[in-house]
Amino acid sequence: MIDPEEVLKARLNWVLYYEQTRNIGLTCRRCGISKPTLRKWWTRYQAEGEAGLRSRSRRPHKLRERKVMPEHEQLILELRRTRRLGPKGLQRELKRLHQISFSTRTIWKVLFHHKVSVLRPAKRSKKPKRYNRPTPGDRVQVDNCKIGKGLYQFTAIDDCTRLRVLALYPDRSAKSALLFLQEHIVREFPFPIQRIQTDRGQEFMSWDFQDGLRESRIKFRPNRPHAPHLNGKVERSQRTDRMEFWPTVRLSSPQEELVKQLSQWQEFYNQERTHTALHCKTPQQRLEEVRSLIPTGQSVQAAYDPQKESYKSNSHYRWVFPDET
Repeated sequence: MIDPEEVLKARLNWVLYYEQTRNIGLTCRRCGISKPTLRKWWTRYQAEGEAGLRSRSRRPHKLRERKVMPEHEQLILELRRTRRLGPKGLQRELKRLHQISFSTRTIWKVLFHHKVSVLRPAKRSKKPKRYNRPTPGDRVQVDNCKIGKGLYQFTAIDDCTRLRVLALYPDRSAKSALLFLQEHIVREFPFPIQRIQTDRGQEFMSWDFQDGLRESRIKFRPNRPHAPHLNGKVERSQRTDRMEFWPTVRLSSPQEELVKQLSQWQEFYNQERTHTALHCKTPQQRLEEVRSLIPTGQSVQAAYDPQKESYKSNSHYRWVFPDET
């Protein structure tokens, strides 16, 4: 470590030698310093004497206020511990739940400072093949999942834009599925629906649900048995709900409050939450990009031929035509 007294002595020798010679070039060559350096210390020596040759603090006069406070760090660490979210997920939840906006880089710094290990992605046997339907409403995936006792979430997601519609019902019966179709899917999507894709749950394979589809002139395309990956978009979106939304909600709250909070989550998901599959765009932004491709309701209605649409049945997984029922 450099001794401050030795540094002071060297600077004093510089200015005294210059005071004797009055030759700045000669002094700089003999002392091995630059002209700006000599001018700096000579000016200080003239103004303050020997005290002016001492080193001063280089601390800035004004410091920027700390952006991430200790309470913010605790929020980040708590969300990471309880929800196992990555930087993008933490960024979304901080903004949605606490109205706090941090960049993913800032969140990474907090995690690194506290030595939080990186989340390891699940190993895949093969690289997934992504696909998207060309136009909004071309195919809408529908499914449901149990949230709690007497509480089931029905979900419909558009294959092209990832725009979603959500609703809560007390069971996963055919009646609930039909109400979800009539009260939410047909009314809330901002484009005409051409096809509905579901698994082979009894609530979707019922005659009532299929009659509702025929009345709305929507084609029904259930997946083959034991193939949940074919409904991958809606399955993955419901996993997001269980990871990001439902842990923040009290299931003991009144039904009206749960419906209100689910509606707010649906709006956040469609309007503000970005998706890596959409190149970090929101479903609403994706919809605006492809809005010119949306077919008219008249053309969709005209393309529906009830004679070509059969009733689907789980009996031996065969299709049943209207004249067989």
